[in-house]
Amino acid sequence: MGRKTPLYQQHLQSNAKIVDFGGWDMPLHYGSQINEHHQVRRSVGVFDVSHMTIIDLKGQRVREFLRYLLANDVGRLNKTGTALYSCLLNEQGGIIDDLIVYFQEETQFRIIVNASTREKDLLWIRQHAEAFKVEVCECVEHAILAIQGSKAAEKIKPLLPKSLPIPAHFCAVWHKHDIFVARTGYTGEDGFEIILPQQDVAVFWDSLLTAGVAPVGLGARDTLRLEAGMKLYGTDLDEHSSPFESGLGWTVSFKDKERHFIGCHALQDQTRKKMMLGLVLRDKGILRAHQTVCVDGKSIGTITSGTFSPTLGLSIGFARVAQGKYEHVQVMIRDKPLNAQVVSPPFVRQGNACFVS
Repeated sequence: MGRKTPLYQQHLQSNAKIVDFGGWDMPLHYGSQINEHHQVRRSVGVFDVSHMTIIDLKGQRVREFLRYLLANDVGRLNKTGTALYSCLLNEQGGIIDDLIVYFQEETQFRIIVNASTREKDLLWIRQHAEAFKVEVCECVEHAILAIQGSKAAEKIKPLLPKSLPIPAHFCAVWHKHDIFVARTGYTGEDGFEIILPQQDVAVFWDSLLTAGVAPVGLGARDTLRLEAGMKLYGTDLDEHSSPFESGLGWTVSFKDKERHFIGCHALQDQTRKKMMLGLVLRDKGILRAHQTVCVDGKSIGTITSGTFSPTLGLSIGFARVAQGKYEHVQVMIRDKPLNAQVVSPPFVRQGNACFVS
């Protein structure tokens, strides 16, 4: 038996198929993964993401600490509530995790990290926070819901405190210490991630379902994020690959020449032998992790993650390959080379393809 979120019983009542996900018992779907995918693209759905880890960082030198800890530069966050996506790197420039950091006040920032990396993230952060006298507080008494889709704002506004405004994109607002609302997500659609006390989450979940927001499981979450061109830690990202080898070079900031962050020297000295491609399979088949990618019969890399895109009716995926210029490649599927088109992610934006066939 795995760990359970506060909504486990609600998932069972909604006939969820429960699977193990990083040691948690989580809903894969509630009957139809495809329908749930389309629900988010066309309207709005709600995900229970309470397995993710919320960490509050407090102290007089917390901004200085985060400028050292993260590859992206929190020096850019000067307005309360603004957020930043970044990688947490080791000294070799490999990715320990990817995360979002929120600026709450000059002495407090909040970060949200992945569930499967919780223990190593906390160990790494605490190890480096000590020198800056930064307090690392894991928020274990809160739950997280992700409400995603074009109608997300319309559905959640009546359910929030009247004094709480709807935040701008990639920003957050909060009500005392009770409710934290960020306009962020993992689907490529408009949406919100709401943090609230565990004792309140079941009532809020039921209110969303009553308002017509459908529950959505991890299966659709994966197809939605891949269509949106978003990477998944453990498949597309890991400690053996750098941001530049993972399509996340844009999250590394060298703008401030005086800033030293963990992994910066390794990235500056790194010979970039690999790169990340977006692929659309043009022959019949499904792209899956670990399949070999070839050009003229020679292996150039492997698929890191792939799926069937419900929106496009095609198979899409990411591949880490040798540096080069590619327009078309072949993917070995059941010992057959199938043709794939190279595209720049995202694959889908607002329900439409982002590439030309």
